[in-house]
Amino acid sequence: MSPENRKKLARLLLVASPLVALDQASKWLIQKTIPLYEAIPVIPGFFDLTHAHNTGGAFGMFADHGPLVRVILFLVLTVAAAVMVLWLYHRTPLKDRLFGWALCLIFAGAVGNLVDRFRFGYVDDFLLLHAGRFQWPAFNVADSAVSVGVTILVIHVLFGKEPF
Repeated sequence: MSPENRKKLARLLLVASPLVALDQASKWLIQKTIPLYEAIPVIPGFFDLTHAHNTGGAFGMFADHGPLVRVILFLVLTVAAAVMVLWLYHRTPLKDRLFGWALCLIFAGAVGNLVDRFRFGYVDDFLLLHAGRFQWPAFNVADSAVSVGVTILVIHVLFGKEPF
């Protein structure tokens, strides 16, 4: 393995490992402390900690399909996405740090939710933002990592240079 690839692997592990651990630890804590579908207001009228099972994809898509279809679909899609992100990461030069960090975040989020889907057949979500009648779907640390990573990626592609 080349020195550049060793450094890239180290960066991937240093970013993804703590994020996956934080994601799993936070979900475990929520499972142990908040009953399913109950919420604890943190900032009344804006932010709650809740405990929800997301059997679907982003925003609950495909939640109404059968459990076998959902599990297979999301396991296959998540593994395919993680492999694609790793391929892009491998092709991205070490000097393109921002793009590399974005891919690390996306990979960490995919792995965090993949662990849940593999273990339980659903993802635990627990962060809930709302204002008045508007409510964002509940999400978790893994979802946040993917969202931040994709945002960085889009900004980098739109305003930076292509990584390869």
